[in-house]
Amino acid sequence: MFCDKCETRKLHREFPTDALTDECEHAALHCLRCVTKHVQDFNKCSQCTQVVNTDNPRYLKCLATLEILFPKIDESSVLEDAEWPSTEGDKTISVVMLGGDSTVVEYQPHMTILALKAFIKSRLGPEPEKQRLLYKEQELKTHTSASKLATLQDYGVQPFSTLHLIVVLYEISETLDHVIFDLFWGYPASGCDFLDASVLIYSGSLFQTVVDFGRRGFSGVTHSGDVMDAAKRLGHHTINVKLKSLPASVDKLFFTLSAWNSANISKYKNPSLRFFDAKEPNKQLCSDRMDHAAHSQAIIMCSLCKINHRWKVFSLRTLSAGNAKNYSPLQQKIGGIIAQGLC
Repeated sequence: MFCDKCETRKLHREFPTDALTDECEHAALHCLRCVTKHVQDFNKCSQCTQVVNTDNPRYLKCLATLEILFPKIDESSVLEDAEWPSTEGDKTISVVMLGGDSTVVEYQPHMTILALKAFIKSRLGPEPEKQRLLYKEQELKTHTSASKLATLQDYGVQPFSTLHLIVVLYEISETLDHVIFDLFWGYPASGCDFLDASVLIYSGSLFQTVVDFGRRGFSGVTHSGDVMDAAKRLGHHTINVKLKSLPASVDKLFFTLSAWNSANISKYKNPSLRFFDAKEPNKQLCSDRMDHAAHSQAIIMCSLCKINHRWKVFSLRTLSAGNAKNYSPLQQKIGGIIAQGLC
């Protein structure tokens, strides 16, 4: 995410999860450091004129989060410069997610992929079995064809390389056919406005069509149109997918949310995804949050891809320009994801 105040790109966990007061009518677009410093200096929200005192619970939560992310070092325990080991020539690899989060790993050619995934879990959160790691369009499996633990060296991973991490939200069993993606959002602070959920459909790298509120049907895919809950101030679009009714050539569906009139998604609260079996609507198979998308016009939330004859739901959380009036920027972004072999 990009902090509008210090003009620095940071991880989404370095931003508040909520505005500092219920009266703040904006998404949290300033980082934790900027938010807390502004309160300390001016006793106000950094993005509006709302008064925020230093005993405000949300402000204190921001301070606590900063302490966890960046713990203070006891100066008495710090080594003199001469005692620090030299880092010159240290080799690392980077692991990046499409949503922007990343981490750096010390490069060890004999590190197993299993150990690497355990390290990634400690830094980025996804469970090892949910991680799909790719290097030069090749997936890094935990075991070789000979059932031995695979290493970075087995895949030819070089120092200072970049690995791409895609999170598998759900792997669909062969018996499951009718699945539902429910993409929803909270109303703006005043009035009722719309986010648009759309699904862009591909055969390999070739774009086939889009299903949205205006084009509500394709073989195996249907769109609910606008479903608004005025009492709960929630809007949502439901997209039904019958996997066995899709054309045989279709192997990729990308689910997006985009702002219709607004320049970005910031006025809509908590854009989110639910995914479930049509036969068991109360049993959620997976979900994902999109809080980091506030400053973007659109977000590619997830994809449904057929890999080795199995359908899988991948969390993408990729920001993009474009909306239901002009899908070209979204198609360009999706084309790049496909070209890198990430889906």
